Amino acid sequence: MRISATDLSLHAQGRNIVDGVDLQVAAGETFGLIGPNGSGKSTLLRLLAGLDRRARGIVELGGEPVSKLPRREIARRLAMVEQQAETGEALTARQVVELGRTPWLSALAPFGPADAAIVDNALQAVGMKSMAARAWATLSGGERQRLQIARALAQRPRILLLDEPTNHLDIHHQLALLRLVQDLPLTVVIALHDLNQAMGCDRLGVMAGGRMVACGPPDAVLTSDLLRNVFRVGATTLTDPRDDVSLLRFHNLETFNEIPAAAADAACKSRPCRNP
Repeated sequence: MRISATDLSLHAQGRNIVDGVDLQVAAGETFGLIGPNGSGKSTLLRLLAGLDRRARGIVELGGEPVSKLPRREIARRLAMVEQQAETGEALTARQVVELGRTPWLSALAPFGPADAAIVDNALQAVGMKSMAARAWATLSGGERQRLQIARALAQRPRILLLDEPTNHLDIHHQLALLRLVQDLPLTVVIALHDLNQAMGCDRLGVMAGGRMVACGPPDAVLTSDLLRNVFRVGATTLTDPRDDVSLLRFHNLETFNEIPAAAADAACKSRPCRNP
């Protein structure tokens, strides 16, 4: 299912938090949101989810305006995992994930074996099935984050919004989560701080000052000029000889600018490397 926004804006506390964003994400696409702290990434995700009534502009899910859809219908189409999502301290890990089935339940359709199987699959997907009986209060930040993702998966949405989901995870679980996201048959919009992780997305949108200042494939977006102007870093693009995947190595701008180009070229001759 595609998700789109037209002239999406939010003015609060005397400034534009999100300012005139136009966005179209195709069905099945993984779209990465990147930008410095305070650039508007988290707010944009909340606006795409229809969670702030102060927003101006139009958000559409599958061509239908969010403003005209009941909350239950929105929850059947879209799930969001925020950076700091809390839940009842008395719940077990499994009960937290079971909450994801709420949009699909009613007096005529109570929680049943099919829902239980969906919850099992979601716990398995994030590596938390063996911890299903643990109390929420006893879990680490990373474990809680994985459960929130499992809850979103149990919701069985067609669009998944993720706000920096790797923040509390160790590197093993970061890589596992990103692999899981890439393999999901869903439309995904994911905010990321790690630009090397973001390079695995189909397309990137760069936020700065509440506006989307660039949008396109990672190689086209992450140019040396953009990295310097938006993120205030220099970067060298390296190529992993095992799989030809490009990686960025970042430099403090002052230090980066002091390195003569000839010296930088000489330093790269011993390994696969190309400048941006």
